[in-house]
Amino acid sequence: MTNQKLTGSADRPALLVGVLLLIVAAFVAYDASQQTITSNYGIGPTAMPYVVCVGLVLLGLAHFFVAFREGLPKPEPADRSALIWIVAGLIGLIACIALGGGFIVAITIVFACTARGFGRRALAVDALIGFVLGLVIFLVFAKLLTLLLPVGPLEHLFL
Repeated sequence: MTNQKLTGSADRPALLVGVLLLIVAAFVAYDASQQTITSNYGIGPTAMPYVVCVGLVLLGLAHFFVAFREGLPKPEPADRSALIWIVAGLIGLIACIALGGGFIVAITIVFACTARGFGRRALAVDALIGFVLGLVIFLVFAKLLTLLLPVGPLEHLFL
């Protein structure tokens, strides 16, 4: 254990993240309490949101604890280019699903953009890897689990 002591000055970003995590936990708990799905076999589908809620509360409280410790490392400056690629991938994922492009194309976009954000420069290869992963995930959900993910023109070929 290190010789770090609690002090009166708090790390504001850690406090902010702690508060945000507790707010998200409250939303998850409220949403879980409003579910009307029941199960005949004991633990039902409403159990998982409560597990997530407990995890969020623990993470939020841990951020409060860490916020008052001395000797926290200073964060490195953000790489704006990486953030732009990752945010572009998430926007592409949301837009693709919202506009009916389907799950496979959405995963291809988010995988390729995230890989680029992490420094890979083989965008075409990463898009191919994302496509294969998206296809495999879609087929596992559609054929083995009989759960449909967002369907677009490409997914109709495999249904």
